[in-house]
Amino acid sequence: MSGTEAVDFSQSATVPDEPPVSTNSGHEGPGFVAPASYLRPRGTSRPMTPVKPLSPIDREQIEGLRAIRAFLKVRTSYDVLPLSFRLIVFDTALLVKKSLNILIQNGIVSAPLWDSKTSTFAGLLTTSDYINVIQYYWQNPDALAAVDQFRLNSLREIEKAIGVTPIETVSINPLRPLYDACRKMLESRARRIPLVDVDDETQRAMIVSVVTQYRILKFVAVNVKETQMLRKPLRDLQIGTYSGLQTAHMDTPVMDVIHMLVKKNISSVPILDSEGVVINVFEAVDVITLIKGGVYDDLNLSVGDALLKRSEDFAGIYTCSMNDRLDTIFDTIRKSRVHRLVVIDDSSRLKGLLTLSNILEYILLEGEGDENEQQRYVA
Repeated sequence: MSGTEAVDFSQSATVPDEPPVSTNSGHEGPGFVAPASYLRPRGTSRPMTPVKPLSPIDREQIEGLRAIRAFLKVRTSYDVLPLSFRLIVFDTALLVKKSLNILIQNGIVSAPLWDSKTSTFAGLLTTSDYINVIQYYWQNPDALAAVDQFRLNSLREIEKAIGVTPIETVSINPLRPLYDACRKMLESRARRIPLVDVDDETQRAMIVSVVTQYRILKFVAVNVKETQMLRKPLRDLQIGTYSGLQTAHMDTPVMDVIHMLVKKNISSVPILDSEGVVINVFEAVDVITLIKGGVYDDLNLSVGDALLKRSEDFAGIYTCSMNDRLDTIFDTIRKSRVHRLVVIDDSSRLKGLLTLSNILEYILLEGEGDENEQQRYVA
């Protein structure tokens, strides 16, 4: 942090309504205006509004956010990619059932789509698409036989049939600043964004990889030491969701939870016991395991039974309290594969949900419009 002192505007100053005019004795007509008077503001005299000085923890928080943004603006999406990785791309002519099996076999939950007829990027396949297929079957039970014949290029038709707003198809060139990729994800409410480049020889689009919010935030946590400056507790940040939360119990039918995910456009539902204590979380990705093999008509089980079908390497759920700070949360992201945190009180009762989208939005947008004003107080 710089040693530059904050400017104190608490002393009010007044200015004259009009520039001073000097008269030239012996001559008629208007006097002459001193050039310096043009620098003085005209209009009604009024004192400048005092600005509340920032506290030391506020200054540190602002400096930490600026450091993160500066880092994201000089790094590209290429920088986030590991030295070695595997990319799976689905042709839009592939059967939905086969795509599901491939995802499960490879332990992934999404994949870019490619239209081989036009040689163009065609969007991203996610768990939302499979949930839409489930919704379609439950609204049209007579169409079960046709579900196995659905191809990926028919997913948009399924969205229309069940009245779901299509997810915006976004992508970004991997050479663009990582900051731009983050802004695009926030604007489209996407949790991941495909990197699409242009082949130098053929001048055709080519899919390079997919960058997720988790990978970006972990990249920040590993490389930006200023995350340690984010010491304000969650209760003072106003990030996350703390009202209108959807919840369920272990005996709640899975389809009820799936309807919640679709209706509220959310990715998880906390599971509570009879006393309101958080005991688990049902996530949208859990749906993938339930429909393994394309079995869409076997979803009459309870949440408790559904969670038993999870993989043995499931990482578990992560919790925090309103007293936790973003510096410790970034440390958790650096060490563990975290996608959301359940905010609880001292009795483990549900208080709210903090998602990676909430964190990304905060570090990108918090106080962004006030930065010019804040520069007077923070070096």
